[in-house]
Amino acid sequence: MSDTTINTEIYDANGYNCWLGYHLLENSPLKEEYSKWASNIVASQEDIGTALSELKRGFKEILGVNASVSSRGAEQSSYIALGVLGRGKEIDSYVKYDEVVKIGSEGYIIKSTKTNNGEEIVVAGTTIKGLLYGVFGLLRLLQTETVIEGILKIENPVNMLRIINHWDNIDGSIERGYAGKSIFFENNKITQDLGRIRDYARLLCSVGINSIVINNVNVHKYESMLITDRYLKDVAKLALIFGEYGIKLYLSVNFASTIEIGGLTTADPLDAEVSKWWEEKAEEIYSVIPDFGGFLIKADSEFRPGPFTYGRTHADGANMLAEALEPYGGLVIWRCFVYNCMQDWRDLTTDRARAAYDNFMPLDGLFKDNVLLQIKNGPMDFQVREPVSPLFGGLQKTNQLLELQVTQEYTGQQKHLCYLVPMWKEILDFDTMAQGKDTSVKKIITGSVFNNKLGGMAAVTNIGSDLNWTGHQMAQSNTYGYARLCWNPDLSAEQITDEWVRMTYSNNEKVVSTVKEMLMGSWRTYENYTSPLGIGWMVNPNHHYGPNVDGYEYDKWGTYHRADHKGIGVDRTVRNGTGYAGQYHKDVAEIYENLEKCPEELLLFFHHVPYDYRLKSGETLLQYIYNTHFKGAVEVEELISKWKSLKGLVGEEIFRHVLERLEGQLEHSKEWRDVINTYFYRKTGIPDEAGRKIY
Repeated sequence: MSDTTINTEIYDANGYNCWLGYHLLENSPLKEEYSKWASNIVASQEDIGTALSELKRGFKEILGVNASVSSRGAEQSSYIALGVLGRGKEIDSYVKYDEVVKIGSEGYIIKSTKTNNGEEIVVAGTTIKGLLYGVFGLLRLLQTETVIEGILKIENPVNMLRIINHWDNIDGSIERGYAGKSIFFENNKITQDLGRIRDYARLLCSVGINSIVINNVNVHKYESMLITDRYLKDVAKLALIFGEYGIKLYLSVNFASTIEIGGLTTADPLDAEVSKWWEEKAEEIYSVIPDFGGFLIKADSEFRPGPFTYGRTHADGANMLAEALEPYGGLVIWRCFVYNCMQDWRDLTTDRARAAYDNFMPLDGLFKDNVLLQIKNGPMDFQVREPVSPLFGGLQKTNQLLELQVTQEYTGQQKHLCYLVPMWKEILDFDTMAQGKDTSVKKIITGSVFNNKLGGMAAVTNIGSDLNWTGHQMAQSNTYGYARLCWNPDLSAEQITDEWVRMTYSNNEKVVSTVKEMLMGSWRTYENYTSPLGIGWMVNPNHHYGPNVDGYEYDKWGTYHRADHKGIGVDRTVRNGTGYAGQYHKDVAEIYENLEKCPEELLLFFHHVPYDYRLKSGETLLQYIYNTHFKGAVEVEELISKWKSLKGLVGEEIFRHVLERLEGQLEHSKEWRDVINTYFYRKTGIPDEAGRKIY
């Protein structure tokens, strides 16, 4: 597994293998049924070694079967046929033409057919990448004890680009990393532990990720060196490993690299010398990494350099880089996280929420075809609750990526259990009304709604060097869930959760039902004891952990939430406020504009509301704040009780680890409860109606 000697039992016991732990099936009848055809693999093609080895490994660990491999299946009573369609009649004969035409370049077919002597299972793709996805798809069915007999399953990924963003720095640190150090970098060098990189590539491929950015979007001088000959050969080694699993490697680059490392005095995107430098740099990169994916750019935000310095637009900057990459099929991914963090927040017209739309809507249609705009799911910054960015449905002539955050910067930092798939489902299903009803975000990002060439999803990962990858072992569920939604955003949160629990722990129904219940309610629990009704933030500045009601780091006056002794919330209406609500299409804007129609979970995001305002529950706003914060802490106690009921049913090390995290979460949730409730009690002088103690 690694270039160094390790104790496999210790790694497995701590959850190192994640959802590829491959527990031996205990369902004897189903295990016997699988084993009949899994014992014999027909693989006539020589270039499918990775898919074949993954299949054999899975059969060995799930079924206890050492499968034999042959080039023909006619003499076998039952067998599995494996291959790439169009590479020879052996595999092509198993799949009908009307089935083949349904399989895309990354799609696969799993097909069961009765033979004279038994059963044949076909796993095939039109490419090696598709075949790999098919192998992992089959193993997922086995892990979750799915009946295979008679199956005809054709799957294609819904999204073209399914990207993981690492915010890793070359010194080995990770910005917003809560699971140890970088797995790619250490002491300004690229890792030599390529075994762990391969294990990571396996994990990502198994859930359909096809692109990865390995370094931080905040690219400083040392990180800029990754695109120089000092590092490119080592980067190429990583790219080769990921490439074996169908994953393209991208790099974040500094827009001002021409100055930082190039010896020029300008980074003006319209300067001929700047364009030439990037063209030569692209040629150099592709000579070393032929299947290099392209660049991720953060520019003109939070002190990062960009085209604004030269009076140019984001389109000018992105297109200059796109032209350099275009001959090689490379892409430019340009982040829309752009705002002026130095604004005077005492000005009630100042609204960070407006920034992305105001910056990028005037540029719609001006970007080249190999540019994608990467748009955060909400207008702020990965808060526990915020509305969907109005750029989705606003932009119609520009390729778009939805950016999510798997690393839990504002949602417990992997110290707390906070399962984000239910949140992401709400975002993906949100109806922008851009072309009338059913113009959902999940449809827009495929490119199909507005006939855009490219689209997909990206997410900031939660992966680090901790033995279990994610710090909190149960946070692996967020990595898994994100990837499955990339592949198919129509999957339900319940189905994704069920898969992860069965693959990670066991098919024991008590384990499955209990862990699913814990995960599915954990986002709302976290919201209950932290930030109410969409107001956001309320965390300590800079590191973003722990309660601090006035803690927004760019607002030294403590005015971002507009709380006073009468009410709280930001008026973002067109009628009286910042006008942000007007950035949505008319039918959506009318809902957010109206205090009575606005979804209550976003009430304080869009409206300044008096504390005595009555919610639909009958509670006053202030009493709701008190109640939910008390309730959230109680719900964490219930999480602990549920987990304790699984003692002896999950691995001892994982049981102990998760229990310790939950107990820490309980203490922190009480702190949140007391700090937030005390703030509002002292602000208003209004006591809790239930008579509970507020300090």
